[in-house]
Amino acid sequence: MKKILILAVAVLAMTACNTKTDGQQENPADKVLVRDFFPTNVNNLPETKVEKAKFPIIDMHSHDYAESDADIQEWVKVMDAVGVEHTAIMHCAWIGRPFEEFVKAFEPYKDRFRFWCCFDYTDIDTPEGMENSLKTLERYHEMGAVGVGELGDKGFGDLYARPVEGNGIHIDDPRIKPLLAKCAELRMPVSIHIGEPIWMYLPMDETNDGLPNGAVWHVDTTDVNCLGYYGLINTFENAVRENPQTLFIACHYLNMTHDWPRLGEMLDKYPNMYVDIAARVAEAAQTPRATREFLIKYQDRVLFGTDNGMGADMYHNIFRVLETNDEHFYVPEFNYHWYLSGFNLPDEVLQKIYYKNAERILKEYK
Repeated sequence: MKKILILAVAVLAMTACNTKTDGQQENPADKVLVRDFFPTNVNNLPETKVEKAKFPIIDMHSHDYAESDADIQEWVKVMDAVGVEHTAIMHCAWIGRPFEEFVKAFEPYKDRFRFWCCFDYTDIDTPEGMENSLKTLERYHEMGAVGVGELGDKGFGDLYARPVEGNGIHIDDPRIKPLLAKCAELRMPVSIHIGEPIWMYLPMDETNDGLPNGAVWHVDTTDVNCLGYYGLINTFENAVRENPQTLFIACHYLNMTHDWPRLGEMLDKYPNMYVDIAARVAEAAQTPRATREFLIKYQDRVLFGTDNGMGADMYHNIFRVLETNDEHFYVPEFNYHWYLSGFNLPDEVLQKIYYKNAERILKEYK
């Protein structure tokens, strides 16, 4: 009788541990907010740290992150350590200082950096304004600008331009066709950030595959002035088609990592179009097999880029995705909520993405 009583008490204790007082089982997941979900990898899998790229690198997409000469010196040291030969410094309104100033700041290190400028839309609707814009572009080219960028349009026009924003000016706007023609004449590629990943344009609800990040970078498509995701893609395709002598670099895989077939179709149609991989490593690494297939097929049209600061770990994380076969790992610095897997790209593909394609462009378009 005593043994039966002890067993009964044990069963009741176990039940109490697994049951709420109202009799309903508690689900711990109900207490976790989506924005706080950062899993820890429990799998016993290889963890490869690639401290230096397998081949030399030309970084075709970065910005003026350095705030002092000491910062630039430290950046150069990091570039040496990770294998970056030189870096493209894109000019944008959000950088802060005018083109002339940042060129002057990097002048002592000009063998390690390449300068890119933006368009001047001041009085663009007038003949005088256009003439000034064309002269400004020529002047920047003489100062060392090898290309134009980063232009940026998330639905409302070129928001990265300076000294004035290009509100309502999309890349296929007839008003800027003379500027695109001048880029072709000067052999200056045009690097443009079109849209954002598709999640930023989708409803912010439980069906959104990238909700935690989509909510942070959400684009208000209810605004009548917003072209929306596919409207933006159409403006880009119009510009590429209508300016065949101008070389366009679509930043961030054209923000089309969710639709490799369509991106591939555009590359097939337009030989004057390239893509860079900057700041979209996490998006691409969620579908490693599809991405790998795309990169191998279009290996001649893909450019390396970072767009994520100057730190060594940033480079290491990108190398790990491109070079290794590691799987199911998280990179907190990318601030994504899904796991990543490496592409294990063949050497010949890595060489083209790391430097050969950029080398060819910079030689032909300078």
